[in-house]
Amino acid sequence: MIKKILMGTFFIALFSTVNANSLSENPIIQSKSSSAYFQQVPKTVIIKTKKFKVRIDLQPNGKYLYQAWGANSKITSKPNMIISDGELVPDGSGGNYYYDFTNKGYHYQIWRNYLTDSAKKAPYTLVVSDENGNTVVEQDGQVVKK
Repeated sequence: MIKKILMGTFFIALFSTVNANSLSENPIIQSKSSSAYFQQVPKTVIIKTKKFKVRIDLQPNGKYLYQAWGANSKITSKPNMIISDGELVPDGSGGNYYYDFTNKGYHYQIWRNYLTDSAKKAPYTLVVSDENGNTVVEQDGQVVKK
């Protein structure tokens, strides 16, 4: 009799633990770098600013590729600039992030603006800084193609 009571208690505790574990799963999307993001990051994005078209692609090695053309150039033509080995950097917990690239002393960042102070804020912003940290270019961009 005691054996049946102990076995029953054991199984009740076991099944309760299984149910509690299945209810506490986290629905946050995980990226390949195992960082949590609330928004899904596209594998390819093309944005157009006042002076540039920029294409960012996720490479098989997990890094990002930056390609840039003049604003009026076709994306099928040879890019004016190519930068490899870019990183995706999360910015806070609201889903904002930016792509980070470095080339010949210049620092290129393409910010994804999910959370902003204004509903009129563009979805992307291109910021280019020189080696001293001075901003050389800052232009808002619209998505041409995701």
